[in-house]
Amino acid sequence: MTRRVAVIGGGVAGLATAALLAHRGDEVTVFEARDEVGGRAGSWQHEGFRFDTGPSWFLMPEVFEHYFRLLGTSMAEQLDLVRLDPAYRMYTEGDPDGLDVHSGTDAAASLFESVEPGSGRRLRAYLDSARDAYDLAVSRFLYDPYENLRGLTHRDLLRRLPRLAGLLTRPLHTHIRRRFRDPRLQRLLGYPAVFLGGSPFEVPSLYHLMSHLDLGDRVLYPQGGFTVLIERIAALARERGVVIRTGAEVVAIETEGAVATGVRVRDAAGTASVHEADVVVGAGDLHHTETALLPEALQTYPERWWRRRTPSPGALLILLGVRGELPELAHHTLLFADDWRGNFGAIFSDSPRVPDPASVYVCRPSATDSTVAPEGHENLFVLVPMPADARIGRGGVDGAGDPAVERAADRMIAQIAAWSGAHDLAERIVVRRTIAPGDFAADLRTWRGNALGLSHTLAQSALFRPKNASRKVSGLYYAGADVLPGIGLPMCLISAELVAKRLSGDVSAARLPEPAPAPATERG
Repeated sequence: MTRRVAVIGGGVAGLATAALLAHRGDEVTVFEARDEVGGRAGSWQHEGFRFDTGPSWFLMPEVFEHYFRLLGTSMAEQLDLVRLDPAYRMYTEGDPDGLDVHSGTDAAASLFESVEPGSGRRLRAYLDSARDAYDLAVSRFLYDPYENLRGLTHRDLLRRLPRLAGLLTRPLHTHIRRRFRDPRLQRLLGYPAVFLGGSPFEVPSLYHLMSHLDLGDRVLYPQGGFTVLIERIAALARERGVVIRTGAEVVAIETEGAVATGVRVRDAAGTASVHEADVVVGAGDLHHTETALLPEALQTYPERWWRRRTPSPGALLILLGVRGELPELAHHTLLFADDWRGNFGAIFSDSPRVPDPASVYVCRPSATDSTVAPEGHENLFVLVPMPADARIGRGGVDGAGDPAVERAADRMIAQIAAWSGAHDLAERIVVRRTIAPGDFAADLRTWRGNALGLSHTLAQSALFRPKNASRKVSGLYYAGADVLPGIGLPMCLISAELVAKRLSGDVSAARLPEPAPAPATERG
């Protein structure tokens, strides 16, 4: 029986869910309030430059491969991936000599040994543990909807229980500090906590598994940028009959009793209409979906629930088109402030503030991709983690953002120039745009203007994270970074699969089986 499905939000989770459900026979419509799809994984073009405005690290390729195979295609058919070497570069405050980090256990161990004698051997053991934790996460945690605790009693988990107990209760920074003394190495291993929307002083050390991805495995880049990934998933959805409506804001989830019956939609002209559906999937910000689109009596996660939760950091994004070359910066460059603990304290404390100096991430995709900048120019995407507070303000083009936002951007540009040695960076900028927490809140409706979703604290991970189905409304499901399994593009693809599993009655911890590949002659 064909179900009518309404998906709220055209980000990667919404598009991925729509494509997967349509591939399995459902009639799907996606409603996106903005004029373009992509959500956090957006794109901006200006004067010959094209900027990704969200995700920029391509990790966990096997998750992408599995998702594409579920749709009868492959990652190789959809994306042109390039391996980055070095994977990234690292600068620290007061040290003009950057460290190039190459993926692969041997290369990473060699780097660690050159910085701290004896640490190469310890890193090999660390990465062995990270790989084991990662494999366990993929096989037992990430694809589990946690409708029951059966998956947590699997023998693979039970025999690791003593070790897992320590990894779950010990902060990541403590885990790292016990093994490595050099602050540069500690920061290199701790920074992936930011990808999880948290602090290395708060997220559990189980997440040392992240180091398997960038050090033990490899870092990739899709030619054309991450907008190509969005375009390909949207195309796959449309090929399967999905209707994608942009400029269509869902203003309410329609219910009859406690059953979802559709969505109320307002178009760009302000006209409202009801789209009937058997299933509704909220794939935007969970706080907005729950507290703005449902009456309080039907909210699984009401406002009082959110008052006890921790958002990911907010972010100041700085998009820069730069004249001339910037060899001082790799495709990915990390700049770490000396006051490592204070930097995260400024973001997550009870009295949050914008760090200064800050630990900053810079992406230079023009190092790899000639399509993102005019000839003779560079494309920079700068991310500065900061408190999730929409009151910080909004950004703008060519310095037109709120004064506090633009002053912070000026400081960050000067910091990058001084720490990397690209001293004339500011004078060579020809395109500039800032995006701040106020923009995340206004444009993407993210809770408190956060940039990534709910932080991966212990109390907001695995079985403690919001589930992919409403407890109050039958037929209402969720996908995206706020719900299981969590933050990041791979997690959003898995969240789409969790919705498909729930709709088929599958509550196991296993991935959906991939269809057998067609013979080569049939694939052409």
